[in-house]
Amino acid sequence: MTDQTTSFTLPKWLIPTAAITGLLLVILFALGFLGGGDKIEPGTTETAGQTLPDGAATLTVTRQAAANALSWQGTVRSRLAVKIAPKLNARIVEIPVHPGERVKKGAVLARLDDRDLRAASNAAQAAQAAAGAGAAQAQAEEKRIIDLYGKQAATRQNYDAVLAQARAARAMANQAASAAQQSQVMLGENVLYAPFDGIIGERLQEPGDMGLPNQPIMTLLKPDDLRLEAAISSHCAEAIKLGMSVTVRIDTLHQSLAGKVDEIAPETDPQTRSQAIKISLPKTQGLQHGQFGWLALACEAQGTEQAQALLVPATAILHYGQLEAVKVVDGKQLHIRHIRTGKSYGEQVEVLSGLHEGETILANSGLQP
Repeated sequence: MTDQTTSFTLPKWLIPTAAITGLLLVILFALGFLGGGDKIEPGTTETAGQTLPDGAATLTVTRQAAANALSWQGTVRSRLAVKIAPKLNARIVEIPVHPGERVKKGAVLARLDDRDLRAASNAAQAAQAAAGAGAAQAQAEEKRIIDLYGKQAATRQNYDAVLAQARAARAMANQAASAAQQSQVMLGENVLYAPFDGIIGERLQEPGDMGLPNQPIMTLLKPDDLRLEAAISSHCAEAIKLGMSVTVRIDTLHQSLAGKVDEIAPETDPQTRSQAIKISLPKTQGLQHGQFGWLALACEAQGTEQAQALLVPATAILHYGQLEAVKVVDGKQLHIRHIRTGKSYGEQVEVLSGLHEGETILANSGLQP
């Protein structure tokens, strides 16, 4: 008895053809040409309605005039920031302070090697002592010659010579005393002291480095008198006046501060077409030198009408992570509508899409959706 096995082999062209056909069916189904008789139109989809609470505050969305509000980046800086540098060439021996440390007026900030100056001071003092001894001897000789000359026991020539020597000795003693005093002053310059109460900013050198005249070792800041320094466009600067109140936003603190224009640069930078201004800031917890801030200004475009924007209160906007929405009123029902927002104008926010003029929304979205 013989077993016979019948094998069936698919044509080679059939497998790729079936795969391509399946892929086409998937694409047609995804595009909506196949399956599902009802199609969902693109756009926003409103969820099931919520009953409008009694006494809920609503408002009708309208277009309003909006100034061209712009934000200019600036840096918070201390009004008083000094660079601590030595007057002489000397190696830095010690820097007992660190960045961020508060110091009192007169505190030691750095010590420099004073061996050369101390030796010079000792030499100057020795020279002063020698000159003083010579002056004392000349003075005694002067007194003696005056007595002799009065008794006609000394010639006029000797008299004049002794007096001249005494005057020269006194001059040399005074010169040596001044040199000794100067050497003491120079010796004191190798210890750098804080000129006022402040906070150490940046430490620019370390012990072992060579201290050079006018080369800063560190910076000392006045921490309680801060200003925002920013450069704004020249067409916006025309509306800025000294003492004008402005709003400054500090992102690090998540806080907006009320500042006043304290200084306006008299000239415009020809390359950037900008003008530097400085805004005094109130004492604020956490506000520090070097932080970034934003100066908010409403700049009106010259020769054109103010732009019209669809504005809603910031309190009307719901936040779902990075998504934003409002509650639209339809009769006695509330529907969640996703929107896209733009610039902020004080307590109002511009709506770029998702709402239309004339629609009614809930003014306060404090109710949970």
